[in-house]
Amino acid sequence: MTGREILHKMKVKAGFGSSTSETGKGKSKISGKDIRHGYHLVKGKSSHPMEDYLVAEFKKVGDHELGLFAIFDGHLGHDVPNYLRSHLFENILREPEFWSDTEGAIRKAYKITDSKILEKAVELGRGGSTAVTAILIDGVKLVVANVGDSRAVICKNAVAKQLSIDHEPNRERQDIEGKGGFVSNIPGDVPRVDGQLAVARAFGDRSLKVHLSSEPDVGEEMIDDGTEMLILASDGLWKVMSNQEAVDAIKDIKDAQAAAKHLTEAAVARKSSDDISCIVVRFN
Repeated sequence: MTGREILHKMKVKAGFGSSTSETGKGKSKISGKDIRHGYHLVKGKSSHPMEDYLVAEFKKVGDHELGLFAIFDGHLGHDVPNYLRSHLFENILREPEFWSDTEGAIRKAYKITDSKILEKAVELGRGGSTAVTAILIDGVKLVVANVGDSRAVICKNAVAKQLSIDHEPNRERQDIEGKGGFVSNIPGDVPRVDGQLAVARAFGDRSLKVHLSSEPDVGEEMIDDGTEMLILASDGLWKVMSNQEAVDAIKDIKDAQAAAKHLTEAAVARKSSDDISCIVVRFN
């Protein structure tokens, strides 16, 4: 067995993903709540290897239980999203103010992690990655952060609500141009920062960083009796499906893993050609 194959098996066992197709599930163990998660990843039609990675796990930290969920969608290589999978949550939880100022800790850890990635550019390559992270604290408070266009959507009382912000170049044109960059709008193509990157915020991308932000948008949401599910997915899903369509598609699928797989298959059926990664968390 090669080293790559051994690493692949270790990632699958640990609940991390990056392959042609991977799937898995888990559940809350100590909060006393019936919270279950499932995930599914499918490689797109591009010739390069899968560039999506994810984290989906519950872990005990002191007297607290944390649900850690994330989608990392890489571009120009898989080393940066793989690094994020291994280090971003670790850096967040290491911040001393995590419990007193979770949002501040996340912002600081995002910045530190991006700096580390840029320092390791020779090792990690010139690529980058979007990220959406969700931290569920004791089953009652959800803190979501993101850079790029991977998205988090929550469903309460059958209504979808987007918790993250899609960082599209046109949306942040003023900031990009203020830093000396530009946004291209070529007919038949999506808007791109400096004619290259289709998102305005990302980790890595050393050659574009002077015009590119890695500052996350961060928000909190309380989990109440009306909260039914949380969906995290890369843009391979959201390019072909609206937030409400995604929620409606799995509203009757109680098994979180089956729900995540159904969403990826629905995106493929709608002709999505991108890598697709999806996590579903069911609260009831």
